Amino acid sequence: MDEVIYAIGDVHGRDDLLRDLHEHIRDYHLLMHSGRDAELIHVGDYIDGGAHSREVIDRLMSGLDGFQMTCLLGNHEAMLLECLATDNRQTWYTWLSNGGEETLASFGMSLRFGGYDPDELHASVGEDRVAWLKSLPLYKAVEPYLFVHAGIAPGVPIDQQQSKDMLWIRSRFLDSEEEHGYVVVHGHTPGDEPVVKANRICIDTGATSNGLLTAAVLDGNAAPVFLRAAGRPGKSG
Repeated sequence: MDEVIYAIGDVHGRDDLLRDLHEHIRDYHLLMHSGRDAELIHVGDYIDGGAHSREVIDRLMSGLDGFQMTCLLGNHEAMLLECLATDNRQTWYTWLSNGGEETLASFGMSLRFGGYDPDELHASVGEDRVAWLKSLPLYKAVEPYLFVHAGIAPGVPIDQQQSKDMLWIRSRFLDSEEEHGYVVVHGHTPGDEPVVKANRICIDTGATSNGLLTAAVLDGNAAPVFLRAAGRPGKSG
């Protein structure tokens, strides 16, 4: 792996932390790895919970000068996409009860009279953002790492993994000590600090609950270095 990878955990509408972390990464790369190619890989969950989901999406769509950027699909983006396709009350309730109300507010949309209107949601989010959300891949492999939102089902080849596992899996993956063929870099399960194990690295440090957004600096087989942006816990920071 010739490039330096900066893998960034779950943002959840905290554009203040994302802005600060991007600046920190830019400064760090200039100081420590000047002249080397660099890629940002965001592992999903850009929306919901925090107050600025629209701003987060727009920042990611704009990219960061000097860096290649890959944004993966998270389960929260998947829930929004499901609501764009249906007015089913349970589908919408699942999303709204998991932070979707804050995302609607960031797009200026209110649920008047309790109506769940996918067309109104599409219009509020905007065609370009919807197209971007639909384009997000489930995973990216860069030896020796596999980047994915939640994790993978142990013992299942990558090309046979189910999307629901890559977006939602927890204990079956987190408790596994199995060699996956890659070191899996993931988010989805927040903690106070990054988790580094032989077979996985978790970089979700609770942007809303802890006010911490973390990036892992990955340079080949070297031990990961962690950068972070810190703010006040809560919805906006």
